Amino acid sequence: MKIISFFFRYSRSIVLASVAAGIISGACNAALLAVINDALKRNSVPGVLIWSFVGLCVLLPLARFSSESLLTKLGQGAMYELRMSLCRKVLAAPLRHLENLGIPKLLATLTEDIPTITNTVSVLPILCVNAALVIGCLIYLGTLSGRLLAILLGFMAFGVTTYQLPIIKVQSIFRLARKDTDVLQGHFRALTNGIKELKIHNMRRHAFVSESLTSTATSLRRHNVRGLNIFSAAASWGQVLVFVVIGLIVFAVPSMGNVKAAALTGFTLTLLYLMTPLQIIMTALPQLARANVALQTVEELGLNLASQDPEDTSGRSVPEKDWRTLELRSVTHAYHREDDARDFVLGPINLTFEPGELVFIIGGNGSGKTTLVKLLIGLYAPEKGGIYLDGRPIGNENREFYRQHFSAVFSDFYLFDEMLGLMRPDVDRQAREYLEQLKLSHKLQVTNGKLSTIDLSQGQRKRLALVTAFLEDRPIYIFDEWAADQDPYFKNIFYTQLLPELKARNKTVIVISHDDRYYSVADRIIKLDDGQIVGDTVNEPVKAHARQFSGKE
Repeated sequence: MKIISFFFRYSRSIVLASVAAGIISGACNAALLAVINDALKRNSVPGVLIWSFVGLCVLLPLARFSSESLLTKLGQGAMYELRMSLCRKVLAAPLRHLENLGIPKLLATLTEDIPTITNTVSVLPILCVNAALVIGCLIYLGTLSGRLLAILLGFMAFGVTTYQLPIIKVQSIFRLARKDTDVLQGHFRALTNGIKELKIHNMRRHAFVSESLTSTATSLRRHNVRGLNIFSAAASWGQVLVFVVIGLIVFAVPSMGNVKAAALTGFTLTLLYLMTPLQIIMTALPQLARANVALQTVEELGLNLASQDPEDTSGRSVPEKDWRTLELRSVTHAYHREDDARDFVLGPINLTFEPGELVFIIGGNGSGKTTLVKLLIGLYAPEKGGIYLDGRPIGNENREFYRQHFSAVFSDFYLFDEMLGLMRPDVDRQAREYLEQLKLSHKLQVTNGKLSTIDLSQGQRKRLALVTAFLEDRPIYIFDEWAADQDPYFKNIFYTQLLPELKARNKTVIVISHDDRYYSVADRIIKLDDGQIVGDTVNEPVKAHARQFSGKE
């Protein structure tokens, strides 16, 4: 199976050692059965059988513990590497590719597939021990009667063949169930993120539950039930075969002659004893099948991510504080928008930025403002044209270095609960000063770079994100609709105090804004319309700004 080969690739030595321990454990089980069977046939039990029994009782748990311990170590180590490898590939993948894959698919892989593989580790020791037990018992049966063993192996070959046919079908069913899991993960995100909208609109809520959620959950349940039922039917068929073999041995074989009664008794007792380990193996197979599907999904996602020219995120680049010019030369970027037959094309864009500039980017919704700043930051790579920092082209080899010049607060920002990557001796003091300035000091404290809480209102969370950006102290700042969630007091503070302070520190500040009453603060105003620059105005008077740029946004 794929899951077995995965662990074998991870550590051949541990797998072989654990299999050897499992074989010893299974052999001990089979040997104990042989000792007990031999003792029952004697009137008096010799000392060698007693000591053999005692020795096997000691060796059996030691061998089983060794096998389970080795496989547990193997599984946890392999899962750690798998998780970290996938997370690194996600971090190194281009942002546009991650957006195309979809957050639900990534979350389902990280939260569903990897735990499925991890949970299978607990099954492998049991599977290994019981498989070894079956092999050991077959060897013992061979010592009783080679002819009976040949008959048994023939039935086992028939049983394995007929068992594999439904298993192939089950694999395809579980793959369909896995696709349903991706869709269901998206519905769960909609449920948690859109709970307010669902509560205030009963028709929307009803449609979401009855059409979206119920449909996907029903499909997932149907595929799981169907797959598990096929497994159960196959396992029942295997159990029937065991009784058929026992019936043949008990009723048909004696009439054939030349078979000792002791051999018949030994075969019957051993086959009855084998029903439990065989049942355990059959029960474990559905979990292994799910793990195979999960592992295939993880590997496919990893290959998908790795195929997109992964970015170099290993270095710790330091931005150049004395940069002079940042240019976008004929930059073009296209992507597909939902409910739109044609692709949206931004550009060609030709812009130049310099240190100490305060630039506003304005335009209607969907005009390409956020896409432009993602290109500017280096989160998107231009499809045509290029970005140049002090005349040097920015490509895959130096995009990581280039990004370190920016601090940004996006409209869909994420707030970490500690100052990751900002640990320095004075970070707590600086953070407290900014918290005081933004009226947040009564809401939370900073200790050793850790925030006491991030359970704040949206406006407060945005102010806290602003604190983090200030602490980063990068040469270029980008704010995407930062003031949209602020009350008039903090909106005024942002435009008339914080932005001029950054400009006074020779920072380049680029602000996406709809607040036309504050356009006079900007040195330049760049207006976008349907992906094209329709205005790039420098040092206009306040009234001219209002007349030219206060149209419908």
